[in-house]
Amino acid sequence: MWLDSELTSVTLVASHVRGYVNVMTNEAMEDPGVSSRERYARFMENSCCTHFCIGPNPFMARFVYALLFLLASLLAWAIRDYGRSAISEFQRLNGCHGARYCLGAEGVLRISFGCSSFFFVMFLSTAGTKKLDDPRNSWHSEWWPAKIIMWMGFIAVPFFIPSAFIQLYGKIAHFGAGAFLLIQLVSVISFITWLNDCCRSEKRCPIQVPILSIAAYVASILGIVLMYVWYASKPTCSLNILFITLTLVLLQLMTFVSLHPKVKGGFLSPGLMGMYIVFLCWSAIRSEPQTEVCNQKAQAATSADWLTITSFVIAVFVVVMATFSTGIDSKCFQFKRTRAESEDDVPYGYGFFHFVFAMGGMYFAMLFIGWNAHKTMQKWTIDVGWASTWVRLVNEWLATLIYVWRQFRRAQGE
Repeated sequence: MWLDSELTSVTLVASHVRGYVNVMTNEAMEDPGVSSRERYARFMENSCCTHFCIGPNPFMARFVYALLFLLASLLAWAIRDYGRSAISEFQRLNGCHGARYCLGAEGVLRISFGCSSFFFVMFLSTAGTKKLDDPRNSWHSEWWPAKIIMWMGFIAVPFFIPSAFIQLYGKIAHFGAGAFLLIQLVSVISFITWLNDCCRSEKRCPIQVPILSIAAYVASILGIVLMYVWYASKPTCSLNILFITLTLVLLQLMTFVSLHPKVKGGFLSPGLMGMYIVFLCWSAIRSEPQTEVCNQKAQAATSADWLTITSFVIAVFVVVMATFSTGIDSKCFQFKRTRAESEDDVPYGYGFFHFVFAMGGMYFAMLFIGWNAHKTMQKWTIDVGWASTWVRLVNEWLATLIYVWRQFRRAQGE
């Protein structure tokens, strides 16, 4: 999961970049005599003082929620890899299909159920919050002792729930994790489209756009070549050859659509999308079982060496960062803006934020159990198995379809 950090870094700063550009542009129009340095200092002062120092603090609150999400993820991992002996003391868990070997998977599902339930309750209690003076703003941003106790209760209660219900939740979590991937996918595509429009509008970046476009295409082609070398070096690796070749075809398809006379999207957005789908293809092949003869890179990481452990830790933090960055990007799902924004509006959609975290709780469970509750996962591994591979591939194909659909919608004026 090395490239996950690069992808998530882009989505994490997307909302902050948009906000900064909008504020700087508006201030430049209102007061053209102020220098860019002074406007930047004013922007940073307002951000720090207004967002972090006064009253209920929704900007700090989202970091606390992310910390709770991280703690739940680490607890789920600890139970999966090291808590089987402790979980086996709960006699009610003996109904787990396959007996002892899947107790770790059930532990992950129980933690996931508690985490998702907590954020779903927060979603129900904050959905529709529009103004800062709404009492639900204080509930979202304050009351931390009560919410931490509530979070601990939601984490503990699932361990007293019958195993049959947890198995049912494991099936439901597949759909929740899929919804999370879809939301993240739309968020990434929305940011790429916004970045392309921002750079191409009024020819703001006449030199940077061609350079960035060329770099994106070079990185995409280089990634495809390396995948051929690492994962499709033998004629018998027909499945990997198919996956990689299809990725190359999808890259060409997105380029063709973007250059269509009705779209006129240029090379930047398909180049960035090409990097994204190459990343998804790479993740899919990396998720193939370590016994697969064509996955030589996975075979080299079968033991819990420092590289495997480091990759695992990075992957866990990336899941948290991806959930955090996607949760604050609710505007990408607003197809029509019904009213102008005002200063007393909430800075982001609280309900959407908690909904994404609830789905993210299901998503990290699927990563830890390889999308299969009846499968043994090795220690320090994440998102390994054929189910994980096909989830990544479907995500890649869906990304291409959504991108093409959005380009034609934009061409028609939406």
